[in-house]
Amino acid sequence: MHEFLNFLKGKDLTGKDLTGKDRLLSDQALTHRSYVNEHPEKEHNERLEFLGDAILNFLSGEYLYHKYKKKGEDELTRLRSALVDEKQLAKFALDVGIKKEMRLGQGAIRDGGHDNHNLLSSAFEAVFGAYFIYKNRDIEAVRPIVEKLFDSVPEPTIVSRSNVDSKNRLQEWVHSRNITTPPKYETSPEPDLPDHAPEFRAKVFVEGYKAPLGIGTGRNKKEAEKDAAEKALAKLKQEGKL
Repeated sequence: MHEFLNFLKGKDLTGKDLTGKDRLLSDQALTHRSYVNEHPEKEHNERLEFLGDAILNFLSGEYLYHKYKKKGEDELTRLRSALVDEKQLAKFALDVGIKKEMRLGQGAIRDGGHDNHNLLSSAFEAVFGAYFIYKNRDIEAVRPIVEKLFDSVPEPTIVSRSNVDSKNRLQEWVHSRNITTPPKYETSPEPDLPDHAPEFRAKVFVEGYKAPLGIGTGRNKKEAEKDAAEKALAKLKQEGKL
């Protein structure tokens, strides 16, 4: 954990400043698109966020697989979604000190970006993507840090959150109808909105329905997809199918 926390601050294990590609990697992980709009010589962290998201999903799945040996696929999927949802990742970001290290544009700062769950959780994912690269893509260097954070979440918190995830409930409904194709989400950013306050629109398609079963919006892709799933569940309930 000590080396990881130093990496956040642009330093190596001994506390010396990182140099070259390592320093650029550390800086990029904490640089939001809104900052790049004002400092075009910098590179934003969205690709690293993509990588970090994949790493956290894998490690959380493995962590829960070994922790809950008697739970089935559907329940483990709900638990994983709860363990790495936006709110929880934002809390992890605060725990490790990402808030004060984030590089945001002035507009995002004025809008309270350093306390924004979306920006915090995205930065958290990006930092883990960057640290994974920094450690020569060694997943074993990342695992103990992530698992320590997972261990800090009380079990009742994980379980209670897992019971309200709309995407998982929709997927369970699909499984119960013996539909082999999972719900498909098409998500895109709304045009003409500032980078520091984006809005996304998501459509969810379910086999047997020609039109989207639900259309939702949110501050990020995850929120928009959850909203679309909620709208789909509401429609199924209205139709008497839920």
